[in-house]
Amino acid sequence: MNPCFDDLVVGRWGARFRGVNLPCSIGRGGIGQKRGEGDGITPVGVFHLAAIKTRADRLLFHTRDLPQKAIRIADIWSDDPDDPEYNHGAYGPDYPYSHEKQYRSDPLYDAFGILDFNWPDAVAGAGSAIFMHVWRKPRHPTEGCIAFDRKVLIWIFQNWQARSRVIIC
Repeated sequence: MNPCFDDLVVGRWGARFRGVNLPCSIGRGGIGQKRGEGDGITPVGVFHLAAIKTRADRLLFHTRDLPQKAIRIADIWSDDPDDPEYNHGAYGPDYPYSHEKQYRSDPLYDAFGILDFNWPDAVAGAGSAIFMHVWRKPRHPTEGCIAFDRKVLIWIFQNWQARSRVIIC
């Protein structure tokens, strides 16, 4: 795994993208091999950003090589291993399985990128919803995602190239 200039390299103490060192947050369980759903681990590996989603009522910006999709009020992400849609987005105000809401009152998901960890062919219980999103506060741990200051996250998305990867080590 040889990182390139356009790769986002994430480690325990921060990230690097296009020659710039960036503070970030990782999972409360650190970086390592995922053990399962809810372990709080940010998974080690090489991943791609499949897409980004945004709260269009709060945030608008342009990206070159990443498709953007607006978050709707009842968009969710399934984290229930019993759900046939496990580790996928779904829509429904009364979704019957455990899930995470994407349309939130806090700014965490004003913009977020979906990593291709255990996706699109999800193995039930292997871990879900590894996103790049806005952090709660500097270096505050996540549930396994990678989080950045809002302006930094937007800068990453705006400078993302089709060849870029997320390398977590």
